[in-house]
Amino acid sequence: MVDCQFPQKNAEDPEVLRLLRESQTVAVVGISHKEDRDSHKVAKYLKEHGYRMIPVNPKYKEVLGETCYPDLKSVPGRIDVVDIFRNIEAIPGIVDEAIEVKAGSVWMQLGLAHNDAADRARGAGLSVVMNKCIKIEHQRLCH
Repeated sequence: MVDCQFPQKNAEDPEVLRLLRESQTVAVVGISHKEDRDSHKVAKYLKEHGYRMIPVNPKYKEVLGETCYPDLKSVPGRIDVVDIFRNIEAIPGIVDEAIEVKAGSVWMQLGLAHNDAADRARGAGLSVVMNKCIKIEHQRLCH
Protein backbone atom coordinates (compact mmCIF):
# COMPACT_ATOMS: atom_id res chain seq x y z
CA MET A 1 0.00 0.00 0.00
CA VAL A 2 1.29 3.45 -0.90
CA ASP A 3 1.16 5.91 1.96
CA CYS A 4 0.14 9.46 1.22
CA GLN A 5 -1.05 12.72 2.75
CA PHE A 6 0.01 11.99 6.33
CA PRO A 7 3.70 12.66 6.84
CA GLN A 8 5.02 10.73 9.85
CA LYS A 9 7.87 13.22 10.14
CA ASN A 10 8.03 16.58 8.39
CA ALA A 11 10.16 19.70 8.23
CA GLU A 12 9.16 22.35 10.76
CA ASP A 13 9.12 26.09 9.99
CA PRO A 14 12.79 26.77 10.90
CA GLU A 15 14.02 24.09 8.47
CA VAL A 16 11.58 25.19 5.76
CA LEU A 17 12.73 28.80 6.17
CA ARG A 18 16.39 27.72 6.02
CA LEU A 19 15.71 25.82 2.79
CA LEU A 20 13.91 28.78 1.25
CA ARG A 21 16.69 31.20 2.22
CA GLU A 22 19.70 29.04 1.37
CA SER A 23 18.47 27.39 -1.81
CA GLN A 24 19.14 28.93 -5.19
CA THR A 25 18.21 26.21 -7.66
CA VAL A 26 14.82 24.49 -7.74
CA ALA A 27 14.06 21.66 -10.17
CA VAL A 28 10.30 21.49 -10.74
CA VAL A 29 9.57 17.85 -11.58
CA GLY A 30 6.31 17.35 -13.46
CA ILE A 31 6.02 20.96 -14.59
CA SER A 32 3.28 21.76 -17.08
CA HIS A 33 3.43 24.31 -19.88
CA LYS A 34 -0.25 25.09 -19.18
CA GLU A 35 -0.49 28.40 -17.34
CA ASP A 36 -3.51 27.33 -15.26
CA ARG A 37 -1.68 24.35 -13.68
CA ASP A 38 -0.25 24.70 -10.17
CA SER A 39 3.17 23.45 -11.28
CA HIS A 40 3.38 26.25 -13.84
CA LYS A 41 2.19 28.91 -11.38
CA VAL A 42 4.64 27.80 -8.70
CA ALA A 43 7.56 27.63 -11.15
CA LYS A 44 6.76 31.12 -12.43
CA TYR A 45 6.55 32.42 -8.86
CA LEU A 46 9.91 30.87 -7.96
CA LYS A 47 11.53 32.37 -11.04
CA GLU A 48 10.05 35.80 -10.26
CA HIS A 49 11.42 35.58 -6.71
CA GLY A 50 15.03 35.03 -7.67
CA TYR A 51 15.36 31.27 -7.76
CA ARG A 52 16.94 29.47 -10.70
CA MET A 53 13.97 27.38 -11.78
CA ILE A 54 14.76 24.24 -13.76
CA PRO A 55 11.78 22.60 -15.49
CA VAL A 56 11.84 18.78 -15.54
CA ASN A 57 9.36 16.98 -17.79
CA PRO A 58 10.18 14.69 -20.74
CA LYS A 59 7.19 16.10 -22.70
CA TYR A 60 8.69 19.56 -23.23
CA LYS A 61 11.83 21.20 -24.60
CA GLU A 62 11.21 24.54 -22.87
CA VAL A 63 8.92 25.96 -20.17
CA LEU A 64 8.82 29.59 -19.00
CA GLY A 65 11.78 30.39 -21.25
CA GLU A 66 13.99 27.77 -19.56
CA THR A 67 15.39 24.57 -21.06
CA CYS A 68 13.27 21.66 -19.89
CA TYR A 69 15.07 18.44 -18.98
CA PRO A 70 13.61 14.92 -19.23
CA ASP A 71 14.85 13.87 -15.77
CA LEU A 72 17.02 15.01 -12.88
CA LYS A 73 20.08 13.14 -14.17
CA SER A 74 20.03 15.35 -17.29
CA VAL A 75 20.16 18.61 -15.32
CA PRO A 76 23.62 20.22 -15.38
CA GLY A 77 24.94 21.57 -12.09
CA ARG A 78 23.74 21.40 -8.51
CA ILE A 79 20.06 21.14 -7.56
CA ASP A 80 19.20 22.56 -4.15
CA VAL A 81 15.51 21.59 -4.11
CA VAL A 82 13.66 18.91 -6.08
CA ASP A 83 10.05 20.17 -6.07
CA ILE A 84 7.74 17.26 -6.97
CA PHE A 85 4.47 17.71 -8.89
CA ARG A 86 3.88 14.07 -9.83
CA ASN A 87 1.52 11.37 -8.66
CA ILE A 88 2.32 9.47 -5.49
CA GLU A 89 3.45 6.36 -7.37
CA ALA A 90 6.23 8.33 -9.10
CA ILE A 91 7.70 9.74 -5.88
CA PRO A 92 10.01 6.84 -4.89
CA GLY A 93 11.76 6.91 -8.28
CA ILE A 94 12.12 10.69 -8.21
CA VAL A 95 13.52 10.57 -4.68
CA ASP A 96 16.02 7.87 -5.72
CA GLU A 97 17.09 10.09 -8.61
CA ALA A 98 17.38 13.10 -6.28
CA ILE A 99 19.66 11.05 -4.04
CA GLU A 100 21.71 9.92 -7.06
CA VAL A 101 22.31 13.48 -8.28
CA LYS A 102 23.08 14.62 -4.72
CA ALA A 103 20.28 17.18 -4.53
CA GLY A 104 20.06 19.14 -1.30
CA SER A 105 16.41 18.44 -0.56
CA VAL A 106 13.18 16.91 -1.75
CA TRP A 107 9.93 18.88 -1.53
CA MET A 108 6.62 17.06 -2.06
CA GLN A 109 3.85 19.50 -2.92
CA LEU A 110 0.49 19.81 -1.16
CA GLY A 111 -1.33 16.49 -1.00
CA LEU A 112 1.87 14.50 -1.55
CA ALA A 113 3.69 12.51 1.10
CA HIS A 114 5.60 9.26 0.85
CA ASN A 115 7.11 8.26 4.18
CA ASP A 116 9.32 5.40 2.91
CA ALA A 117 10.83 7.60 0.18
CA ALA A 118 11.25 10.45 2.69
CA ASP A 119 13.12 8.12 5.07
CA ARG A 120 15.45 7.06 2.24
CA ALA A 121 16.10 10.70 1.34
CA ARG A 122 16.84 11.65 4.95
CA GLY A 123 19.11 8.62 5.27
CA ALA A 124 21.09 9.92 2.29
CA GLY A 125 21.43 13.36 3.90
CA LEU A 126 18.67 15.24 2.06
CA SER A 127 16.19 17.52 3.79
CA VAL A 128 12.56 16.55 3.20
CA VAL A 129 9.38 18.62 3.11
CA MET A 130 6.06 16.87 2.48
CA ASN A 131 2.49 17.98 1.86
CA LYS A 132 3.40 21.69 1.61
CA CYS A 133 3.45 24.13 -1.29
CA ILE A 134 6.79 25.87 -1.73
CA LYS A 135 5.02 29.02 -3.01
CA ILE A 136 2.65 29.18 -0.03
CA GLU A 137 5.50 28.56 2.41
CA HIS A 138 7.63 31.25 0.76
CA GLN A 139 4.78 33.75 0.95
CA ARG A 140 4.11 32.82 4.59
CA LEU A 141 7.69 32.76 5.87
CA CYS A 142 9.65 35.15 3.63
CA HIS A 143 7.42 38.22 3.51
